[in-house]
Amino acid sequence: MELKIEARNVELRKGWQTKIEDEQKKLIRHYPNFVLHLRVSIEATTHHKEGGFEIKLVATVPNDTVVVTRSAETVRGALTDSFDVLALQLKEIQRKKRKSKKAPQAEMSDGVGIIRKISPHESYGFITSADQRDIYFHENALKNVNMDDLTEGDSVMYGETRGDKGPQASWVRSTG
Repeated sequence: MELKIEARNVELRKGWQTKIEDEQKKLIRHYPNFVLHLRVSIEATTHHKEGGFEIKLVATVPNDTVVVTRSAETVRGALTDSFDVLALQLKEIQRKKRKSKKAPQAEMSDGVGIIRKISPHESYGFITSADQRDIYFHENALKNVNMDDLTEGDSVMYGETRGDKGPQASWVRSTG
């Protein structure tokens, strides 16, 4: 990872540089070969009444650029906050990339089935598919119906995906 540190209206202190280099090592450890370039800008902000500092991180990752800007009265506080926010944004980018790679193969089919068992207190149930398989569903998958409105024997439409423990419904709609 290429690192560039800039200081504007302030002298770059050794402690700040050490903190930035430590944060860079963490990024390399947690996101190996992901962050290509990192630019850190520390600016003394004279336009604020109290004074203070503005930290700007610009991280280049494959097909994207992440920018984090934070202001604080101390540089170390702003650096810590900035790198925390950057780490969260990088994590989110990687999560979206993993999800987009999985999404096309995750969808199996849409179908119509019958509610076989429902456990409203545990927030889940099972649908019997047209080919007599059990399809698990969670209350969060319900689209136009509430758990309390469903009863065993009701007809529903659902989108089937592969779950951790077998087929599950990613969405369930009442047909009635």
